[in-house]
Amino acid sequence: MRPPRSTSFSSWPIDESEILMGNGHKRILILLLAIFVSMAASRANAQAQNEPRSLPPAPQPRPNQEISTPGTSTTPAPPQPSAGTSVAQPAGNNAAEITRPAPPAPQIVTPQLSLEQTIDRIFQRENQFLQSLRNFHPLIETYVQEVRPDEELGTVPKNDHYFLARLDLQPTLDERSYLKESKGGFRNLFRLAFLEKLTNLFELHYLPLGFAQMVLLDNANFDRQHYEMKYLRREFLGDVRCMVFDVMPTKHSGKGRFLGRIWVEDQEQNIVRFNGTYAPHSRRGYYLHFDSWRLNVRPGLWMPAYIYTEESDLKYSMLQRQARMKGQTRLWGYDLKNAGRQEEFSRITVDSPATVRDQSESAQDATPVESQRAWERMAEDNVLERLEKAGLMAPEGEVDKVLSTVVNNLEITNKLSVQPEVRCRVLLSTPLESLTVGHTIVVSRGLLDVLPDEASLAMVLAHELGHIVLGHRMDTRYAFNDRMLFPDEATFQRVGFRHTSQEEQAADAKAAAFLKNSPYNDKLANAGLFLRAVAQRANELPSLIQPHLGDGLAEKGSRVLRMTELMNSAPQLQMNRVEQVAALPLGARIKMDPWDDHLELIKAKPVALLSAREKMAFEVTPFFPHLSRHGSEPLASNTIR
Repeated sequence: MRPPRSTSFSSWPIDESEILMGNGHKRILILLLAIFVSMAASRANAQAQNEPRSLPPAPQPRPNQEISTPGTSTTPAPPQPSAGTSVAQPAGNNAAEITRPAPPAPQIVTPQLSLEQTIDRIFQRENQFLQSLRNFHPLIETYVQEVRPDEELGTVPKNDHYFLARLDLQPTLDERSYLKESKGGFRNLFRLAFLEKLTNLFELHYLPLGFAQMVLLDNANFDRQHYEMKYLRREFLGDVRCMVFDVMPTKHSGKGRFLGRIWVEDQEQNIVRFNGTYAPHSRRGYYLHFDSWRLNVRPGLWMPAYIYTEESDLKYSMLQRQARMKGQTRLWGYDLKNAGRQEEFSRITVDSPATVRDQSESAQDATPVESQRAWERMAEDNVLERLEKAGLMAPEGEVDKVLSTVVNNLEITNKLSVQPEVRCRVLLSTPLESLTVGHTIVVSRGLLDVLPDEASLAMVLAHELGHIVLGHRMDTRYAFNDRMLFPDEATFQRVGFRHTSQEEQAADAKAAAFLKNSPYNDKLANAGLFLRAVAQRANELPSLIQPHLGDGLAEKGSRVLRMTELMNSAPQLQMNRVEQVAALPLGARIKMDPWDDHLELIKAKPVALLSAREKMAFEVTPFFPHLSRHGSEPLASNTIR
């Protein structure tokens, strides 16, 4: 008896012994049936191998054609047997009954929408979004670089501008600036107004409110009466499948209407990205081109987070000058009302009577030294809490631990024992600055973005650690809580932590000693190159190097203010050399959650540079966030490029 053979067509084996033991015509019929089954299986396999494996593209919908949303299906599901149903399944000459398990619970099917219904839904959702946004008051930061052509680097910055404010849509679009306004009497105001009118004829002035407007397609009239939509295709933005539409204002719809393209997520029809400009231009003003992104910060809630602006051929002034610029706008602090420790008020904790006791090491009063340290620590904590509530400091998180690790390396290798312990926090703003608030080292997000390596970070932290070890104390007036009762927008005017030039020089010397004994001693060439790059760009980027709370790295005039000996010992700066990366572009390292301001490091693979033009030290670049739905696991690395 030969072993049974099986074919790919049937899951049941055919035993040749059964064929040979039959009678006459019955054996012939069975043999012919087996041959027919074998030939059919071979033909099916051949067709499967010749068919392409990729699915055909989805057809383009026509007007009034139905667009299915996720969870919908145009083909009815085949009937499924109920639980416990017996199904007869042949096996040779026998039949066996197999009881199938109960099928899974049916999924909820979303009603299908036609194209016209989908467009109506988009208008409706955008107007609902506008009403929701009026309940929030996020911070909005815009950093603009004017650029000029360069033969080797493509374009390089020639000037910059910085704006930081709180966005307010009640009752109309407005903002409250955090930056100090120019002061003067009526005569000075008249002189400034006259000068502004005169220079407007020859120079381009940026209005902060114009960048704030880019969070909205239209702040009042986004509807069929004012806009037309044309469906293009579907595409993914990160993990989110979107429908893409071109949007055009209708005739005679008025000025300042959006003209461009929108991306709409296909579950609830929320606009998650829009790219274009406002039209038509007015005689005295210009609308910039922009690319605006929204993130899913909470289920069903997509909020503005990033806006990139760029112009390469904008004609302005009576002399028809041409403007070239790039700008980044970030929004954060949507949930500032819950910042700090308010959740502790609603947290219920129950202590057993046996464990309620004094947790201190001794019940004695503090010594004078301990009292002074506690008083300084209280002032320090008051400032940190106030900065966090104002939306200027990130909550404690992952990035703080990275900074603390570098500080710990410096302390161990230099045998330091600092009490109270040294802490690290991150300022959320873009300008490059670092400072000490008591025994807390604070570094701005922008500075962390552009540092090329860990040794350069160690240089910045070593300088601030030098201030702490040398006993350069903060003003303890902040220990009085009434000093913290001021509007958020007045923070930069009410709080400051600058040192004298003598203290800065002493901290530089102490930092040099720390670095010499540290594991970073042989890797400081890049740190010196970074300072050289700062000096080279200081004249062109005064807003980027201007500190608002602490001490800056340099000042206008290409004068570096710290660690000059380290800079002088570094190799020569060669901007056209691809291998020499002295500084990174803005946004290269830190990613921020716009809802609760938490920070995390961007975990992206290094990208090999093709030319010196891709180095882009300290420069503004476009945003391309990896979109995902809140609470879902991303399909790929969640990065911002």
